[in-house]
Amino acid sequence: MSPATPSHHPTLPWVHASVVDMLGHTTQAFPERVAVVVGEDQLRYHELRNTVVGMARLLRGAGSENRRVATVLPNSLMACIAPYAIAAAGAQHVPLNPQYTARELRYMLTDSTPRLVLVDDTLASKVQALANELPDCQVVLSSELSALVATWRGRDAGAALQALCPRADDLAILQYTGGSSGFPKGVNLSHRSISTNISQREGLLPVGRGGERVLCVMPLFHSYAMAMGLFLCGYSGSTLVVLAQYRADRVLEAIRSHAITIFPGSPTIFTGLMAAAGFADSDWSRVHTCYSGSAALSAETLERWVTATQAPIYEGYGQTEAGPVLSFNPVAGPVKVGSVGVPVAATEIQVVDLETGEQVLPAPRMGEIRARGPQVMTGYHNLPAQTQEALRGGWLYTGDIGEFDADGYLYIRDRKKDLVIVGGYNVYPREIEEVLFTHPDVVDAAVVGQPDSHRGEVLRAFVVLRDGLDLDQTEMLNFCQANLARYKMPVRIEQMSALPKTSVNKTDKNVLKDQVRKEASVGNKIEN
Repeated sequence: MSPATPSHHPTLPWVHASVVDMLGHTTQAFPERVAVVVGEDQLRYHELRNTVVGMARLLRGAGSENRRVATVLPNSLMACIAPYAIAAAGAQHVPLNPQYTARELRYMLTDSTPRLVLVDDTLASKVQALANELPDCQVVLSSELSALVATWRGRDAGAALQALCPRADDLAILQYTGGSSGFPKGVNLSHRSISTNISQREGLLPVGRGGERVLCVMPLFHSYAMAMGLFLCGYSGSTLVVLAQYRADRVLEAIRSHAITIFPGSPTIFTGLMAAAGFADSDWSRVHTCYSGSAALSAETLERWVTATQAPIYEGYGQTEAGPVLSFNPVAGPVKVGSVGVPVAATEIQVVDLETGEQVLPAPRMGEIRARGPQVMTGYHNLPAQTQEALRGGWLYTGDIGEFDADGYLYIRDRKKDLVIVGGYNVYPREIEEVLFTHPDVVDAAVVGQPDSHRGEVLRAFVVLRDGLDLDQTEMLNFCQANLARYKMPVRIEQMSALPKTSVNKTDKNVLKDQVRKEASVGNKIEN
């Protein structure tokens, strides 16, 4: 059997032209169904539609049409409304992590040149200072938008929404992901890509219409939370219950008090919950489906979870560049432990040789994974060379190493790229190295991933300092903290007299990786 032709052929359900069109159809079917719950506040679908129209008109009036609108919003009611409203305003959404430091935000705002930045009031001073550096950029506070929501939620804007639907081939999202050069890359995705991928996910993981309650503990700026939470609910007429941030006790309470039926998570979240006080006494009886993505899920974690909760986990695989979902273990087919499942509908996935990327390898030979489908990005923003490297001959080259089994199930075995996944977040070590190089005492630096039972991987840094200097661990970590989001922080920085080098005098990271893996292995044996 060809590895590109799995034994399970999912069908592609109805594809909407955009998420705005999707919201309109869902509201017609379930106008009184609660769409979003955040804390004590909630919006029914007709209220969500109305507030989307009101915000879209505000954004258009401020000149957002055919421009970009960035958001720097924590999980909140506003973070649920904004993706729909920005699309309805004819703008491209640039979702940014509110945990980013000023240094990180500056690069992405400068690269994307947004007309507007929607920002939480608590972050206003940091973002306003950055916006002042950009031409023609205006900051809109969440408190201003909240007043608009209060005004519009009771209006009837059904006809108005139809007039605001964008064209399918217009750009919908500019999503930044880690960059191997030390700078993040902006991924351009069209409305067609996003909407198709929503339907592709539905083909493998069908969701009961109008009756599910989905808990979102992932950050809503992330493509995984949008695909498997916000837009999953918008397609199916389900209720999305949003937690402001992950805390194990609050998750367990929300599962009970909100009668959750679907729980999208990650390996970090699953392991964290199982280690939390109160987990053994928590009630998961209503939860019939869990999803796992963003990082590899170990067989041990999956088996422990299912034994404890009786709720199956369907593991999948994807990339921001792919809309983001490429494969999932199907509800209607076998769930294979350790596999990321079969390709979604209308998508081809192949395993090809590492040297040329052209020879398709039969199962079970390992090679680079490449994919082709309507959900794949149009390219990287302002990066033609990187786009040409990633998109070749109509295929997206993922940089991941994998293999198919005889049944057409995909397994991820390694990464070709120098990428570390920390708790579901993609981190390129080069960015942390660039920060370390700016420290006046550092003459050489290298960062690698280290296996971690909780977060999947963590970061370890190695530095060479100027002659005669000794490492001040606390000071160096504080320096990193001022320039990096928390999940990019090294757990440890180690001083070396010299970094290991290859025969051509390049840093030999394989030596460092072997060292940290051996240390992690010894640590696990001691713990066990």
